[in-house]
Amino acid sequence: MQRWDRVEAFIEVVRLGAFKAAAERLKVSSSHVSRLVSQLENQLGTTLLYRTTRRIRLTEAGQLYYQHCQHLFEGFREAETAVKELQDTPTGLLSLTCATTFGERFIAPLVHDFMCANPRLEVRMHFTNRQVDIIDEGFDIAIRMGRLKDSSLIARRLCERREYVVGAPAYFTRIAQPHSLSELSRHRCLVGSRDYWRFDVDGVRRDIRVDGPLSGNSGPALLDAALKGLGVAQLPDYYVEEHLARGALISVLDAYRHGDTAVWAVYPRHRHRSAKVQHFLDYLVAHIGETLPPRGPRHET
Repeated sequence: MQRWDRVEAFIEVVRLGAFKAAAERLKVSSSHVSRLVSQLENQLGTTLLYRTTRRIRLTEAGQLYYQHCQHLFEGFREAETAVKELQDTPTGLLSLTCATTFGERFIAPLVHDFMCANPRLEVRMHFTNRQVDIIDEGFDIAIRMGRLKDSSLIARRLCERREYVVGAPAYFTRIAQPHSLSELSRHRCLVGSRDYWRFDVDGVRRDIRVDGPLSGNSGPALLDAALKGLGVAQLPDYYVEEHLARGALISVLDAYRHGDTAVWAVYPRHRHRSAKVQHFLDYLVAHIGETLPPRGPRHET
């Protein structure tokens, strides 16, 4: 088993990119991890890692060894997990990732409730607007929005997600509301993390390039700008429906609203679907509607 300890230390160092991070993951000291990797290199008679003060880099031999051992070790850990979870009880560490605002507002409360009901479970939540590679970065589940790319991931639909183009009433007193997509070029568009907005034209998706005086990768920031009359923004329902209901925002171009914008839970196809993953997915599907704001009217124009 000492050899497995060395291999595990090497795999975690490469996967996490640092000895310190690997040590925290394995709950040992950084010096112990470094010693295990050195013992593995001595055992193999070759250098696996180039070490500098800032980063580590795989040698050619290290790359080859990692490619072979990664899958073997994952299989070993999954075999242990499968045996431990024969009682079908959520235990161990559950890792999930989600877009920041949606995760903080709607996923985190469900995670906390689920943990209260399953005290043997540990959870690592990572909120980011970057689409992570859940296999390479070690996540069990990712919550994603919109159209999913074809991949080896399995997807489970959680709920609908509408996107609105909105502006403040004061803004539309200065620039008339658009009634066609071509009229967007006359407007001050508040641009998010992508420089185009998605619409449906006669059932066909169409991406319209937009620009304007403000851009940013924060939905709440764009919402605030729209509320203050700086321009129009395309934002999901959970940002804007409250403001639409009280008249602080006006929805436009509803006839062209893109329909393929659901919220999904995705997870790797090839991994053992443990009790913790299965139970949490079932819980999300059953309870996601309890955290979302009430659905308003479609605000057709």
